[in-house]
Amino acid sequence: MRISTKGRYALRLMVDLAMNNNGEMVRIKEIAQRQNISEKYLEQIIAVLKKAGFVRSLRGSQGGYQLAKEPKEYTVGAILRLTEGSMAVVACLEDQENQCTHANQCVSLKIWTMIDKAVSDVIDHVTLQDMVEWEMENVVNYMI
Repeated sequence: MRISTKGRYALRLMVDLAMNNNGEMVRIKEIAQRQNISEKYLEQIIAVLKKAGFVRSLRGSQGGYQLAKEPKEYTVGAILRLTEGSMAVVACLEDQENQCTHANQCVSLKIWTMIDKAVSDVIDHVTLQDMVEWEMENVVNYMI
């Protein structure tokens, strides 16, 4: 499994919005500058996030974007699945019920299931709020 640039940038964009979650709208241009990411690429990503209801927008001179919910309500897994699709480590684990004709005799299935569960346990329990707190710790440690 490999997270694409789109997934990584979506997560950075959402963390940026969470870090700047002060009730005011945040412009894509500002996020692009802080994150050193192309504005055009961020516009494509934020369109996906907006369509899914993860962010809300306002047009005009005071316009921009903000989180639709509190940072603690977003998991890394939800953001990555939205932008990446399935996070299953192998195709046979993508469906609720394994469709593989070899599932009953596949010795590798156990390890794939263990890896898949470990990944899900991490990405489905880490929230944007956790990441904001980690970022704040980094800032404090950097200043020391």
